Amino acid sequence: MNSKNSDSQNQQGILYVVATPIGNLDDISDRMRHTLANVSKIAAEDTRRTKHLLSHIGVNTPCFSLHEHNERQKVDYIVQLLAAGESVALVSDAGTPLISDPGYPVVNTLRQAGYTVTPIPGPCAIIAALSVAGLPTDRFLFEGFLPAKQGHRKNYLAELVNQTATLVFYESSHRIRACLEDMQSVFGGERLIVVARELTKTFETVLNGTLDEIINILDDDLNQSKGEFVVMVRGANSKQIGLSNESKKLALKLAEHLPGKQAAKITAEMFGEKKNAIYQFLLES
Repeated sequence: MNSKNSDSQNQQGILYVVATPIGNLDDISDRMRHTLANVSKIAAEDTRRTKHLLSHIGVNTPCFSLHEHNERQKVDYIVQLLAAGESVALVSDAGTPLISDPGYPVVNTLRQAGYTVTPIPGPCAIIAALSVAGLPTDRFLFEGFLPAKQGHRKNYLAELVNQTATLVFYESSHRIRACLEDMQSVFGGERLIVVARELTKTFETVLNGTLDEIINILDDDLNQSKGEFVVMVRGANSKQIGLSNESKKLALKLAEHLPGKQAAKITAEMFGEKKNAIYQFLLES
């Protein structure tokens, strides 16, 4: 790693993409601390929050702001720093940068320009939530935050109703109830979901049940609507999304002699249906 006082101005600096705690500061890693202490500057989504974190770990590296409204304008500045041999850390308010957080234009530009971009892995709310949800994780689709307006949100959800992968969303406290109601309307009240709230924090809860059941829980306990949320929805049952009886029969017959993925591939080619839907059908059969 290049230090703050790099002796070589000819050596290009490195951009470190640094994951920070999503709540519990005991999740700080030694590598994260070492990186933030030794880069020349830190590009922070919110410099106030980052300075609070730095104070906690005894680091005083200078910070500059990089958020969704200015990140494209900051790319040239970061390029100048790296070209001069200065290394930079990129952090978001919490968790892993670029995952529903700023940073994509910076990382994309630097990689295209041949600069080294190195991850300092750590907390990520999506992965933390999936690891305890008890939902299938062999395939999942992360959709970030849903549209704020109800009409757009329902239309968006309608496009996902037949997805067989586990669906993952972020949601805020002021929209969680409306979000779940729209999911109930589009997916049906019997669709299984898991709602992870305030992960790694004092009031962490993980609720699982049908959409009908979870909405009732939120109605009975208003505290369950407070905080930051990861909402995970069980994928659609492929038996109910239009696979023909002929394709089901062939897939089952082939699966007696072939691995499931190969049986699904052959069946999909024969009937022009989706390979993933057929494979999911075999898993559920």
